[in-house]
Amino acid sequence: MSGLITIALIFLVFMIIYQIAKASEYAAILRGEEKINARVNRTMAWLLVIVFVLGLWGIWECHVLLRDKMLPVSASVQGESYDLMFNITTLITGVVFLITQTLLFWFCFRYQASEKNKASFYYAHNNKLELIWTTIPAIAMASLVAVGLRNWVAITSEAPKDAAVVEVVGKQFNWIVRYPGKDNALGKRDFRKINDANNVLGLDWNDKANMDDVISQSGELHLVVNKPVKLVIGSRDVIHDVGLAHFRLKMDAVPGIVTTLWFTPKYTTKQMKEITGNPNFVYEISCDQMCGKGHYAMRGTIIVETQGEHDAWLAAQGSYSAANNPAVAPAAPAGTEAAPANQQQEIKTDSVKAITMK
Repeated sequence: MSGLITIALIFLVFMIIYQIAKASEYAAILRGEEKINARVNRTMAWLLVIVFVLGLWGIWECHVLLRDKMLPVSASVQGESYDLMFNITTLITGVVFLITQTLLFWFCFRYQASEKNKASFYYAHNNKLELIWTTIPAIAMASLVAVGLRNWVAITSEAPKDAAVVEVVGKQFNWIVRYPGKDNALGKRDFRKINDANNVLGLDWNDKANMDDVISQSGELHLVVNKPVKLVIGSRDVIHDVGLAHFRLKMDAVPGIVTTLWFTPKYTTKQMKEITGNPNFVYEISCDQMCGKGHYAMRGTIIVETQGEHDAWLAAQGSYSAANNPAVAPAAPAGTEAAPANQQQEIKTDSVKAITMK
């Protein structure tokens, strides 16, 4: 019902505008079209000047208002290059925008049609001008794209040999994170072995590298400050996107395809709290690709810590295999042995007698 009312209101507004236009046309005929047109042109020219000034003022006010709500400094070494690229792009496009819009509104005002200002020359075509305003923007855009490709290659190239390796897998609607154990190697996975009960990533229990891997389903990603980390990214269902806004990075998580990126965190979570002056600050990992009705809630936390803190946290986590691999039976407590069969029978008989006496 509300939709029909909205459509009716829109139709009514158009009808009103149409009637006003027709009334203006009749008034122009009665009063003299040239005088009316000159007056309208003069009014529109001044309105354009006002819109231009108010627009620039609004842009500046938005900048001042939102400046303190912008992301803090880049939390990764590689993110600095992206910040620089963003600043250069904003500067170039901002200057071009200011020049072109100033000329546009000035020409609209300066050369408005009036009784004293008539068009006397028709300038239809100029190959030289068209070559200039096509070539210069093309070169500028190609340069910006080249810088972007260089930064992209830097984070998707082979990670340093001393880089930590962490696997991040998207699943509607949370992140699953896997860390290698002491062998510093992630074991093999097989999607056919995925089981939400005891094998969320489909680990191959025949691969010994899986025996000490640690899996976190809380959406919490632990990284070491000033140490390169390579993220091995995948998805269990649909396309997700690992969004690392504070680190200025992102990468698609595609089912059936492994994507990677690497970077070096610059500040621990504690340091960033001091930099931002926000005691509640947290690094976030978000899904930057619409992935379903729960997309809005697919967020995780990144904790950047020292090497010692990271080692202590990792040591406190049990291996996923020990807790979920049915082929690995927990060892019997040291110093205990199973009782002989005849002794077990005697114990059972004594227990029955005791119950009967009661």
